[in-house]
Amino acid sequence: MKIASTKYSDAAFSIATLILRLGLGLIMMVTHGYDKLQHFSKYSAGFSDPFHLGSRVSLSLDIFAEFFCSSLIILGLFTRLACIPLIIAMSVALFNAHQGDAFGNGERAALYLCGYIALLFIGPGKVSIDKLIGK
Repeated sequence: MKIASTKYSDAAFSIATLILRLGLGLIMMVTHGYDKLQHFSKYSAGFSDPFHLGSRVSLSLDIFAEFFCSSLIILGLFTRLACIPLIIAMSVALFNAHQGDAFGNGERAALYLCGYIALLFIGPGKVSIDKLIGK
């Protein structure tokens, strides 16, 4: 039975990478980034400011990561570079907003963080713009 096999093919790895990119990117962009982008003024007053840049700047950086970098990950364009702001954003969410509680309220941030770190190491895969342009 193939499902129990420990071997994998290049095609399976490429499909898995695509699923990881699309899943992480779409869910982050739609459920987090787009909402913050649409309701900027609502979020800006009370947004966490861990780097002491001001809550508006911190929210802007978070929106850049969650919306714009997620869209790059979906496309597979500059994937590894796009992961870096998301890793920072999810680290801040996990360790600042959720006090490192990866098994409680910070579970989603921890899962996103693991996924973005994995993408940073494995790259975009063969089904990506990065692959098409030879990066």
